[in-house]
Amino acid sequence: MEKSQDDTWGRSTIDTACPLDCPDTCSLGVSVEKGRIVNIDGSERNSITNGYICSKVRRFDQRVYGLDRLHHPGVRNGPKGHGRFKQMSWTQALETIAKQFQKVKAEFGSEAILPVSYGGSNGLLTQDTADAEFFRQIGASRLARTVCAAPTTAANTALYGKMPGVGYRDYENARLIVIWGANPSTTGIHLVPHIRKALSSGAKLVVIDPRQTSLAKRADIHLAIRPGTDVVVALAIHKFLFDNALFDKEFLEEHATGVDELQSRASEWSMERAASIAELDVSLLDQFSRLYAETNPAVIRCGWGLERNRNGGNAALAVLALPAVAGKFQVRGGGFSMSNSGALGLSNSSWISAPEQNTRVINMNQLGRALTDTEDAPIKVLFVYNCNPVVTLPHQNHLLQGLKRADLFVIVFDQVMTDTAKWADVVLPATTFLEQYDVARSYGLGTLELVQPVIDAVGEARPNVEVFAELSRLLNVDCPPALLSEPEALMHVVGSIEGPLKDQLLSKGNAESEAGSAPVQFVDVFPRTTDRKVNLFPKALEQEAPSGIYRFQPEAKDPDYPLVLVSPATDKTITSTLGELRPRLASLQIHPDDAEARDLETGDTARMFNSIGEVQCPVHINTGMKPGVVSLPKGLWQKSTMNGSTANALVPDSLTDLGGGACFNDARVQITRIVTADIGNQSIALWPSSKPVKEVN
Repeated sequence: MEKSQDDTWGRSTIDTACPLDCPDTCSLGVSVEKGRIVNIDGSERNSITNGYICSKVRRFDQRVYGLDRLHHPGVRNGPKGHGRFKQMSWTQALETIAKQFQKVKAEFGSEAILPVSYGGSNGLLTQDTADAEFFRQIGASRLARTVCAAPTTAANTALYGKMPGVGYRDYENARLIVIWGANPSTTGIHLVPHIRKALSSGAKLVVIDPRQTSLAKRADIHLAIRPGTDVVVALAIHKFLFDNALFDKEFLEEHATGVDELQSRASEWSMERAASIAELDVSLLDQFSRLYAETNPAVIRCGWGLERNRNGGNAALAVLALPAVAGKFQVRGGGFSMSNSGALGLSNSSWISAPEQNTRVINMNQLGRALTDTEDAPIKVLFVYNCNPVVTLPHQNHLLQGLKRADLFVIVFDQVMTDTAKWADVVLPATTFLEQYDVARSYGLGTLELVQPVIDAVGEARPNVEVFAELSRLLNVDCPPALLSEPEALMHVVGSIEGPLKDQLLSKGNAESEAGSAPVQFVDVFPRTTDRKVNLFPKALEQEAPSGIYRFQPEAKDPDYPLVLVSPATDKTITSTLGELRPRLASLQIHPDDAEARDLETGDTARMFNSIGEVQCPVHINTGMKPGVVSLPKGLWQKSTMNGSTANALVPDSLTDLGGGACFNDARVQITRIVTADIGNQSIALWPSSKPVKEVN
């Protein structure tokens, strides 16, 4: 780690890295003056992120020093959900929690305790170290962390064993770039310059997204498909390749299995049938299919947007299988890229000693069900950390109903007073990544970055490792000595990493996988399957999927709710992180035709509703939306709408076909114009919160 002194300003600039939920994991240079952050910028330690960062992280100091920041532990002082707390000491808080754990375990058993967390914005240290040891040893219920990436991971693992993908720089070598279900302009911004460079040298761009994103505006072909139909579009391309002898027979014979089964499943999907279901111009689909077949090198950037529906796993299977069938591998700039989280070959089993307990598993997407089902083995203690489930999980109203239970003891360990923290019985203040050590693993670049504190912890905030180590002591749970403090845990985790990765990390502060950031698939890297071949028809997934793999589950259309609601990521938040900084109400994006049919204009207030909830918010007419599809941002806090409900209030808690993922884009809604709107009550907390502002973006 480096620390430089800027004599001009009298400031120290400290190198660290961003572990937040983005593929890029940027290296940072944070300027500090008199112990306070004065500037956050990119550093050039990581040559791929190369000194520039997103606007989200550039303003992260507003979270560190904001009005919503938690400074002290607190115990609830008022009704549940009102966010009023009385300050208490760490000793009092942890002893209160320990006594509650002991009481519940004695009366109801250890499975009445449920930890709720998600690791997208955490490194190797802040999740699944001392916390995993603690919850495993007390025998708590387990959480299936499937709110994101579960279907795509299932597909990628079954097909390729999570083989590393095409690196960002090699997009410049591609002659065709396909962006499918992703928006790098808001998530993974360091890919965009390489796409632009490829386009400037004559490459073609295809974007598959129901919205006209910034890259879609530059695309040669934009397929604005109906959400949930990606699988039939991909299968129609497969059929086109097979029917016209445009598949790579030689490659498939040498490097793939399950070819005949895939061809059979794709055979029923003609261009016309797929285009009709996906609501596409069939000539555009035909044009894209021919372009993909004929162009080399061609690369597909497969995102996570296509997995957020009932067909998400099969969509990922069909899309990721395309480069194998079309013969796009074995050339620089050809193949696919998705998640490179497995490129480094790291497993937390290297630093967690406690074995996984055979306790019940609760899917986090159905947390509302779990909390409201009190007849059989009810959950009595909820320990929430590293996530904000009230605004990130499906069926928001069901979850809120569960949190209202008088007999449910809720602990929330977080950096700020989130919408979930308001429901806590005990709140604990956590450090941010600018106040702690960590090891950040990039799932886009296949790199590791060392994270170090640039300032002392604000208030009495503590890092995860130390809090769970202390809880282990209070409950007489064995916690490995290496996990008793944050510095020791850092060295324990880093020491568990084998080979040159550890040496690079310790000497330079960052490290790359053996294949580097630019592997050529099927030349430098191969599938991590048992036979090193692409398994195009994974039999295990065939058994898991309700109707088998490469199958399409049609939606049950309801004329009362004709519109599809999607909730994409934006440049304002990382999931819900930084949602407290949003100064205005969020706007519902709607196509002019859908707005006209409902007598709506930009600036009007709308009621968007279905059978499980409603959201009241301003309207913004957007010609870039697909007719029949509306959009409200992902990760909104309750204060960002007029009635305190977010898009997730309209999302069912049904699960995807593979992986048990969330079906955010299966929300079906109706919208009406309203004259007045309910303004949700704002809690008066020990840590003041921002008030809602009646303005439109």
